[in-house]
Amino acid sequence: MVRVPTQPADDELELIRQSGVALRVGRLSLSAGTGSYRVKSSMARIARAIGVDRHEAHVTLTEITTTSHRGPSFRTEVAEVRSVGINADRLAELEHLAGSLARSGRRATVEEVSAELDRIERKPPLYPDAVNALWAAVACAAFAFLNNGGPVEMASAFVAAWLGQLTRRLLLHRGFNQFGVTMLAAALACLAYLGLVSAVHGLGATEVRHAAGYISAVLFLVPGFPLVTGGLDLAKLDFSAGVARLTYALMILTSAALAVWGVSIAVGLSPDPEAAPVIDAALLLPLRMVASFVGVLGFALMFNSPWRMALGAAVVGMFANTGRLYLTGELAPQAAAAGAALLVGLLAAVIAPRLGVPRITVSVPAVVIMVPGVSAYRSVFYLSNGDTTQALAYGVQAGLVVVALSVGLAVARMLTDREWGFEH
Repeated sequence: MVRVPTQPADDELELIRQSGVALRVGRLSLSAGTGSYRVKSSMARIARAIGVDRHEAHVTLTEITTTSHRGPSFRTEVAEVRSVGINADRLAELEHLAGSLARSGRRATVEEVSAELDRIERKPPLYPDAVNALWAAVACAAFAFLNNGGPVEMASAFVAAWLGQLTRRLLLHRGFNQFGVTMLAAALACLAYLGLVSAVHGLGATEVRHAAGYISAVLFLVPGFPLVTGGLDLAKLDFSAGVARLTYALMILTSAALAVWGVSIAVGLSPDPEAAPVIDAALLLPLRMVASFVGVLGFALMFNSPWRMALGAAVVGMFANTGRLYLTGELAPQAAAAGAALLVGLLAAVIAPRLGVPRITVSVPAVVIMVPGVSAYRSVFYLSNGDTTQALAYGVQAGLVVVALSVGLAVARMLTDREWGFEH
């Protein structure tokens, strides 16, 4: 007697296809750098739109486990996402797709959604590698000014950051290890900066070597996006995703800081704070506003944001960061950071819907400029040198500011997003 294999019923085959589409949405969202909460929300909305009764997911930094229910049947799948990056344009495309399907109220087909996902996945980066590196250079030059640098520091940080980010992009696109690439990019940026300021000094153009500003040249490596989204995941009680993101961010930060320490030891430098240049108070405020605007704009464009999205983030960041810098002289740094992040979250809640973009693509770039990368680098430097007192001081200061930024954004979400005010 020949046993004929049992074929799944048509409705079960359809559930398999629907589950695969929902999981694909999650993979694309996770690889674009958004938080666990947003990945789950996008998958659930797409799943409902194509006919799934209930969709549940467990999301970490690199893994997704989903279960799709329809009637008495269910389908569980697991996927791994090895590429951890940031693509704000893809996030906006996926959010627009999920939102448009939810608003239409009609039943979408698997083929229709798959075609849209094919288009989104095939869409190339908005900016070539050299232009992406240019945005990083612009942001680091603005950082150099905000860190008390002058024209020489700004120009040198611009060139060094461009070279470091370009190297980083080219190597990551060829599949090299992220942590090794981070160390190489940090070392290259530091050496390029020091080479430039030494050449300028050697030509007699300046009396001072301006070497202390080399930390600003590597601030494009600060993992602000995973630091902030990891904190927001923790605020949503998603500990597996939040802890994984923060661990990843800490490893990237440590990799860059160890490279900076190695270069510092090799050339005999110390990343001590620079003396603030003498600038009239009436002029300092507008200069800080311009530098904050340019810095956030550079970071947003580096995250592959369209210009409309990047300009929105830059306007928000300009007001929030300038206010933070002013308040830092009156309050503890973490208190000023929390207030600035709260303002970012509230402004993003107003501006992002009017721009038609996800709130996270406006709020996170505006907050990244406030992440204390300089303090974190100094903490690892002094720790590597055995000066635990200084290392602890800088490390605690950096940690408190990062926590304060996450708290400010989370409170803004709770005040403006009903789904954040209640646990489900």
